[in-house]
Amino acid sequence: MKLAKSLLLGSTAGLFALGGAVQAADLPVKAKAIEYIKICSLYGPGFYYIPGTDTCLKLGGYTRGWYTFNNNGMGINPDYGAGGAGNRFANSYTWRARELIDIDTRTATEYGTVRTFAELVFNWTSGTYNGLGNGSTVYQSIGGVSAPNNANPGAVAGGTVGVWFAFIQFAGFTMGEAISQFSTPWGEYPGNYTELPGSSSWQPVNQFSYTADFGQGVTLSVSAQDQVASTQGGLWNVSVASAGGIAAGVYGGNNYAGTAAPDFIASLRVDQAWGLFQASVAAHDNHAAYYGGTELTGHPDDKWGWAGQLALSIKNIPTGPGDSVNITGVYANGAGRYVFNQDMVSNFARYGKATLAGAYQSVGIAGLSDSVFVAGSEQELTTAYGFNGAFNHNWDPHWTTSIFGGVGVVRYNNTAKGYICGAFVANLALSSGLGGCNPNFDYAIVGTKTAWTPVKGLTFGVELDYSRIHQNFADGSTVMLPVQAGIGKPAAVYQLRNQDSFELQIIAQRNF
Repeated sequence: MKLAKSLLLGSTAGLFALGGAVQAADLPVKAKAIEYIKICSLYGPGFYYIPGTDTCLKLGGYTRGWYTFNNNGMGINPDYGAGGAGNRFANSYTWRARELIDIDTRTATEYGTVRTFAELVFNWTSGTYNGLGNGSTVYQSIGGVSAPNNANPGAVAGGTVGVWFAFIQFAGFTMGEAISQFSTPWGEYPGNYTELPGSSSWQPVNQFSYTADFGQGVTLSVSAQDQVASTQGGLWNVSVASAGGIAAGVYGGNNYAGTAAPDFIASLRVDQAWGLFQASVAAHDNHAAYYGGTELTGHPDDKWGWAGQLALSIKNIPTGPGDSVNITGVYANGAGRYVFNQDMVSNFARYGKATLAGAYQSVGIAGLSDSVFVAGSEQELTTAYGFNGAFNHNWDPHWTTSIFGGVGVVRYNNTAKGYICGAFVANLALSSGLGGCNPNFDYAIVGTKTAWTPVKGLTFGVELDYSRIHQNFADGSTVMLPVQAGIGKPAAVYQLRNQDSFELQIIAQRNF
């Protein structure tokens, strides 16, 4: 009995000793302190400190479902390509899904706030069919991916990834991709979703800028910005114009040389409780390549174009709380993209019914350029001007309606008209000859948008847009167009005539 008791006590003591040893082994190890994310109140709601740093971070963006009807594009009326053809290649609808993410960081320093901002966008868009001219079609996606002869039936839409913003701001400087200092805060969207003529674009552009803040909402910005794609409207070498190009509103070879100079911008802005006033000017270098295929053919000298813009926004008008009026007007010579912004097409070809006997159909042809020249000549700068605006009304905290419109006007001088009309008559057999040729045109859009926000951050919008191409060729003029296999148009006589189009847009968007 004593032996059994001794063994039991010994075993118990051993277990306690073992447990104590284990606990003793654990004692020196200290649990790491949890770093909780802290709110950063320096820069407004939504900012948090990145753990372990003094940098504040804010994430945001939106998810959108976007549906357009009677259109091959998104937010651009069907006035070109397959959409403008108005036949079986034209889409009855086009859909897009979008995810947009904003990344905003800010750090307080002895020199002021250092800010970085990036905006990433992911789109998935249905595309359009093009004809091959042999009874079969090719699916051309919005993203630029094609499926020849439908060999890849899975490629029925286009996915794209974009970087819309990526810039650093420090001590008044902005470096990277940001909204042009020429543009207003609303760009071409004074109260709408569609692209309006009559202002520069809200789309970002690569730039190096400085903004001086004088207080009371008064700022002055100066900037050098990349002109490639964003503000290049076309340098037409009319000597190499083709029938197919003219039929699509392109009156010559697009003859850009390599980059030589950025656009130079200056902008004065007054942004206060009553609204906003802005005056902007831009200088734009038109730098053409060679007349022909080699250096020996020569080239025209550079010519600087320019643009000027005035904008006004009036807030808290008597029609209701939060109501506003936004108006922009712009004039350009040799810098047409400041009137027809970079998100718009610059070459129009819209088809409709003919009213002349013997004409197969009617067509409205129009084209924008920055300059026009022929081999051996100098550049002739193109004049463009226009305006857009909107009245925005809040019915209550959940319902809003906007009425908006925009117009862009393009005018060629007599020398440029002579170059273009010579090509028009020679390539398309213009029936009214040189005397009835006038490539000047006006392009206008009007519309209305109504939006419902049932809960914060969730909006459903409906917009109806009407556009008109008004051309200036002599009444009764006809042209002989070549076969245009991509949009199914046969070689035939077409009547030159003003054209109209409609687009309906429905948007569901969740901001976060």
